[in-house]
Formats: sequence, structure tokens, C-alpha cells
Amino acid sequence: MNNPKVHIALADDHRMFLHALRALLEKEPDIDVIGVAGTGDELLALVADKPVDIACVDIGMPAMNGIETTRRLLALRPNLKVIGVSAFSDRQFVLDLLNAGARGYVTKAEAGEELLRAIHTVQLGKTYLCPDVAATVASALLDHTPRDTSTPRITARERQVLQLIAEGHTSGRIAERLHLAASTVEVHRRNIMRKLDLHSVAELTKYAIRNGLTTISG
Repeated sequence: MNNPKVHIALADDHRMFLHALRALLEKEPDIDVIGVAGTGDELLALVADKPVDIACVDIGMPAMNGIETTRRLLALRPNLKVIGVSAFSDRQFVLDLLNAGARGYVTKAEAGEELLRAIHTVQLGKTYLCPDVAATVASALLDHTPRDTSTPRITARERQVLQLIAEGHTSGRIAERLHLAASTVEVHRRNIMRKLDLHSVAELTKYAIRNGLTTISG
């Protein structure tokens, strides 16, 4: 008797990587890739319409990053399992994604066999972190020294606003997208600049790209 296939949805704004990943997974007899998406909104629509078991989500997607996408996916489908797939292994991104409800995290550099291991492990109800990320998380858990206060902590909402600023959206457009008042967006903008000691949109954009909040892909 054949085991039932695992139904997978993939989301990444880099089309070449997305299609290469799909081709890799479709070689597996127990995996069925039932759809791909280039944005968080597209993935939400896909999951709402298809019987997805596991969503593999890029962290640095435009407009709605993988962390916010994960939160919304699990609000829509609490039994869905999410695996983060990212070029970054920075511990704050890993911890933020896990706190959002993801069950796995794999770096793009290890997205071949490691992603297959992650899918099979997560499908069993367990958590899977690729070796690089596991080492990062272990370091965070074992590090009892005070965090470096020279790297200010911005809130999840500020992170969303920063991403959208870096992607070229005006305060009015950000307000519409996040269902906020434009004045509230301006407060967030000032707080971000103050916390990060940055003084222009160009500096904010460089910071967002450097820290994986956006890829500014065409």
C-alpha cells in the first residue's frame, strides 16, 4: 500500500530558485507540489483554496515577509506546518520565525537534501532545523550574557513598516496596507530611525537589505 503524498506549497519571489526547488521536490514519489507563489498574499490564497500540508516560505519576500506570512497562514489554517527557507541564518530571524509558529528552518544554501529531511520530519509533527541554523539557535539558548545593546530591537510592526519603506511605499500606501493611520506610520518611521540611528530612506533601505528584510528584486 502506498503512503499518502505530502501536499506542499512553495513561496519565494525569486522565480528561478522557486522553479528549481519545485523540480527537486517533484522527483520525490511521496511529495506533491500543488502550487507555487511569489508573494505572501499569493500563498495565502493558495492555502485557502488547496489541501496544503506544508508550506515552504521564503523569509525575504516583498510586501509581506515570511514571518508575517507565517502568522497569517497559521491564523487561516492552524494545522498547517510551515518551514522557513532563507538565505539568512541570523538568529533573530530564526527565532522570530519559530515564534510565529514555523516548525522548520532551512537555509537556501542547504535547500536540497536538508529541505527533504525537514519536510519528512515536520510532517511527523516534529521540528527540524538545518545544521547551520541549529547551531545558531543553540548558541542563542546557551548565551547567558547580556545582549549587545548597540543593536536595538525593533518591534514586529516596525519591522513591517521598515520593509515597506525599503520597498518604496509611501506612508499613505503603508497605512492602507497595514490598516493604520498615516500618522501612526510616521511615528513608526521616526522610532525606527531613532532606534537604528539612521537618517534617510536610503540608509533604511540598505539596512533592510543587509538584514534580509527585503530583497528588492525586480
